[in-house]
Amino acid sequence: MTDDPRIGPPEPHVHAHAGGMHDPGGLAPPPLGDRALPAYAAGHDLTAAHLEHHAAVVLQGISAGYDDRLALENVSAAIDAGTLIAVFGPNGGGKSTLLKVIGGLLAPWRGTVTVFGARPGVHARRVAYVPQAEQVDWDFPVTCWDVVAMGRYPSLGPFRGLRAVDREAVGSALDVVGMADHARTQIGRLSGGQRRRVFLARALAAEPDLYLLDEPVTGVDPTTQEDLMEILEAEAARGRTVVATTHDLAAAAEHFRQVLAINRSVIAHGPSTLVLDEEVLARTYGGHLLVLGGNTVLLDDAHHHDDAPRGERHFHVDDPGAHR
Repeated sequence: MTDDPRIGPPEPHVHAHAGGMHDPGGLAPPPLGDRALPAYAAGHDLTAAHLEHHAAVVLQGISAGYDDRLALENVSAAIDAGTLIAVFGPNGGGKSTLLKVIGGLLAPWRGTVTVFGARPGVHARRVAYVPQAEQVDWDFPVTCWDVVAMGRYPSLGPFRGLRAVDREAVGSALDVVGMADHARTQIGRLSGGQRRRVFLARALAAEPDLYLLDEPVTGVDPTTQEDLMEILEAEAARGRTVVATTHDLAAAAEHFRQVLAINRSVIAHGPSTLVLDEEVLARTYGGHLLVLGGNTVLLDDAHHHDDAPRGERHFHVDDPGAHR
């Protein structure tokens, strides 16, 4: 978690537009015009009573970034408990930053965030954060069992060993993701899909109420993607809240109930069918979107992050901040 309480640099001057915020410098995507979408799904009740009893996460006017670079600008959204929501948008659009702000890993420059009715970090034991695969040191000498067991550490307290209930939770999580037979395998010897399974198992072992997953199914084979999404769908059905960034719009449409389109600011928030709306996609991706023969084609680089190099944090698999 960042300890830097400083207020970031001033935000660029913006003008209100029907489709959101318009940046005169040309950085923001064009407005949706008459089909402007609100930051919340149509009919979403944003009364204080609703937020208190239904919202797991509330962001109000959030601006955040790294050093002098703005990554999120005036972001407001409410995510109900038990929601399975995909966050999509262009690389550098602020998706990873959003998860870090919610998880308390990055302090916003402006605005307020509440997670289960309190500031980020107060209910850290109820939150599991899984970073992107390339932010992990896979050479660290630990086994799959060790990695998954780290999900239990926040509930143990300092200098306490695993209890029988913890070992049972670790074994159960490995079994759920289909990695029980690899429990004693060093994490770096696994394939990309197997590594994703193990890190999801670590999150499952924590028994959280909120999952923050950065690209959980990027670069995995179709079978692994289906297996992991089935697990996440089951967690949401149990009342857990799942927030996952993704580049896979087809998977977002098929598996997620809600989507949040973001390009530095919120473009649209609503049902997963929004990923099929060409105007929403055009505003979200701008020049990264092409129309060829009547079909919309998305051009994006799945390995580019919205973090500035100096602000990017890489996780060792034993980093407590990586499995809170």
